[in-house]
Amino acid sequence: MKRTFLLILSAIYAMFMAYLCFYYFSKGETHSYQVAFGGIFCGLIPLCLIFFTKIKFNLPIMISYFAFLFASQYLGSILDFYRLGWWDTFLHLLSGALLAFVAIALYERMTHPEARKQISYWLVFLFVLAFSVFGGVVWEIYEFSMDQFFEMTLQGGGNFDTMVDLLADTSGAIVIAAFAAFRTKKRFNMS
Repeated sequence: MKRTFLLILSAIYAMFMAYLCFYYFSKGETHSYQVAFGGIFCGLIPLCLIFFTKIKFNLPIMISYFAFLFASQYLGSILDFYRLGWWDTFLHLLSGALLAFVAIALYERMTHPEARKQISYWLVFLFVLAFSVFGGVVWEIYEFSMDQFFEMTLQGGGNFDTMVDLLADTSGAIVIAAFAAFRTKKRFNMS
């Protein structure tokens, strides 16, 4: 059931972006159709994970992924919510939290339940924080690269924009990493 739901959600998002791509291409709106074209591929990532890997993420993470894509690509880039000064920072805060939840899911899948009893809650905190912040850094490298090689303006505010984005990513990550550490410590004390 969960797999079928993710397949349907992924297909719907990819088709929505494909529709927008053709619509904006026919209107000659280059920026919007390019964003929608990228959205097609982002929407297909879960399909690729389902068909070509054994990686499985829980449903709330996948729904959050699509909500984030919608907020970023459609609302932010196509409908120009990024003109609101706080929208980009808000999404980076959310992405930091979302990546931290992905880190928790990976940690739980990659460690044996018995082994988790021996792992320090500080290590869990650092893993979740580092994973999430690294994701934010990779995104900023992507923005920088697109600006340099394709003369885009993803880093609208230059270094200031990059640093605010990284601070927002880190803030979202710290909250969830602290939650993960607290939960780990509580479980460890209960055993």
